[in-house]
Amino acid sequence: MSILRITSLACIALMLGACQSLFQPDMRAPLEVRRDASEQIKPGCTVADCPLVNVDTVHFQSEPTLDSLVEKSLLKMTRTSPNAPLPVSLKVYEEQFLREAQSHNGSYLQAKVRDQHDGLVIVELSSYLDTGDEQGTPGRGFINYSRQQHRALTLQDMLLPGQEEAFWLTAQQAHKEWMINTRFTQDPAFVKTWPFQKTPNVALTSGGVILKYEVATIAPYANGHIELKMSYLQLNGILKPELFPRRG
Repeated sequence: MSILRITSLACIALMLGACQSLFQPDMRAPLEVRRDASEQIKPGCTVADCPLVNVDTVHFQSEPTLDSLVEKSLLKMTRTSPNAPLPVSLKVYEEQFLREAQSHNGSYLQAKVRDQHDGLVIVELSSYLDTGDEQGTPGRGFINYSRQQHRALTLQDMLLPGQEEAFWLTAQQAHKEWMINTRFTQDPAFVKTWPFQKTPNVALTSGGVILKYEVATIAPYANGHIELKMSYLQLNGILKPELFPRRG
């Protein structure tokens, strides 16, 4: 093959690569987010403490898959039993809840962008169901959305093959550090009652990998939603390297 032909092919390849980059979204630029907040009170209610539904969510016009995933994830958090059917939309849920709810009842749902980096959008989900009891039922969750793959990442997507045990051992060390920093290690009863547990709530933030716990999981209800943090350095050889935040 002549040098001229090789040079021509190389130029064509460079041009095609440039065109491909031109028409792909810039993953370094954050995804545009639109907030959508509303509060609805039971129609016709005239007494104090009317039932209400408060929804504070986000929309992603350029990522309809993520937009739909956020709504579906919030709807899953409204379940009061594992096999309960899901409403088809947040609007339908609001209408259904207000129709059936009693005074002092309230439902709060929130989705917010916690972080964006390297083509990842980290959405934090929150829920709180107030049934009039002394303690309501709060919930938390995360969506780790890959803009390149147009889907949410699972823990298995994040880890190198065969590294799940190592991941949770590292998390257990983070739990020990949290126990020491909060001085809970000085309370033998606390140590025995609230041991380390795994959680499905994992977030790939730019500052570290966050584990978030439901209330009354690794600490009493009054301590709220505990967060444990692991650095990317600790997860070297465990987490897929392409998920490490780029610097600069």
